[in-house]
Amino acid sequence: MNMAPDDFTYKYKTVSVSHLDELQQTVDKLRHEGKLSNHPTYRLYIDTKKFQIPEDFPTAKSLIILATPSKAMRVNFNLDGKNHEVLISPEYYYYGLTNEILQNIVQEKIIGQSGYRIERTKQVHLKLLAVRSGLGKYGRNNLCYVEGMGSFVTLYAFFTDYPFGDNWTEMGMMDICENCGICMHECPTKSINEENFVIDAGRCLSLYNEIKGDFPEWIKPDAHNALMGCMKCQWSCPANTEAVKSTGRFEEVTEEETKKILEGTPDKKLLDSLSRKLKEFEPTTSNEEFPVLTRNLRALLRLNVDQRD
Repeated sequence: MNMAPDDFTYKYKTVSVSHLDELQQTVDKLRHEGKLSNHPTYRLYIDTKKFQIPEDFPTAKSLIILATPSKAMRVNFNLDGKNHEVLISPEYYYYGLTNEILQNIVQEKIIGQSGYRIERTKQVHLKLLAVRSGLGKYGRNNLCYVEGMGSFVTLYAFFTDYPFGDNWTEMGMMDICENCGICMHECPTKSINEENFVIDAGRCLSLYNEIKGDFPEWIKPDAHNALMGCMKCQWSCPANTEAVKSTGRFEEVTEEETKKILEGTPDKKLLDSLSRKLKEFEPTTSNEEFPVLTRNLRALLRLNVDQRD
């Protein structure tokens, strides 16, 4: 499919590439001040991203940052004759927006002229770029909120040689956060602080349920609330009141499929079915990643498979 869905909506802003150095300095300053977690997985993610013009695109003049609304999804897992409803965070399933579709939107709807080069970014920090462009603002939970979409957004960015106007703005937190501590209270691992919008990523539940291995002992059993990621701070956020209402639903997972997930015994038929039902939710796409799904679902159902009747 090379066309966007009929109900596809987006917002965008543009900034000059002249701000790339300042954007990089912001990240470097946080690193120097020790405000970025030293967890190796997080550092592998954060330290490989750079604000710089691609070497093969020296004529780039502007950055386009695009936000599209995304839905949290519910899915029922059937087990022992009961339905167990589970949340899937918006960022973990595939929306069907290929790079070709996105580039066509930028070319036809945003630039509106042919003859200009467009390259999707691979290494920039999208949240920071979105906030400095004025497209969104930070919440205290370190997420980017876009007006009318809340934090349930997917961000994309593109370099182009089209000379767009510059929307550069100061970095800021939403006004609603000033006297609100809901996200801090709801965070199950206390990774959100009151001082600013830089969280302790090394304590964020999302980090641990994205990677393989046992959960640290300090993560309490009742902390788990989504099949991957964490929805606690977003679900009760006043800025997400409307976004929460748009939650969708995936096709049910059968009892047989649920049992195979919990036992950690995937076969091609199961992987194909789950990948279709859950829209290519990453742990359903390969045997290598499947243990993450088994572990996370067991945690949500608080179930030790070896002790089941």
